[in-house]
Amino acid sequence: MKLVERAKSPTPKFFRILRTVGLALLAISGSVIAAPVVLPVAVVSIAGYLAVAGGVLSAVSQLTVGDVLTSHQKTVNRARDGG
Repeated sequence: MKLVERAKSPTPKFFRILRTVGLALLAISGSVIAAPVVLPVAVVSIAGYLAVAGGVLSAVSQLTVGDVLTSHQKTVNRARDGG
């Protein structure tokens, strides 16, 4: 499966929630970094790390796809699972 196909395929519900959490982290940390008031260095530093974490979380969640097993893999899994 190519990267473009992965990005266009439907995302499972759990990863949609994680993507939303990542985007929220990114937005909050971005507003802290761009605040017009002087904040302690530790707060700005933590906001930078949260921005990176939120971006990575959102990107990975977007590229996660649901059921991509081939019909052969499904047959093998059914036999293994007693189905």
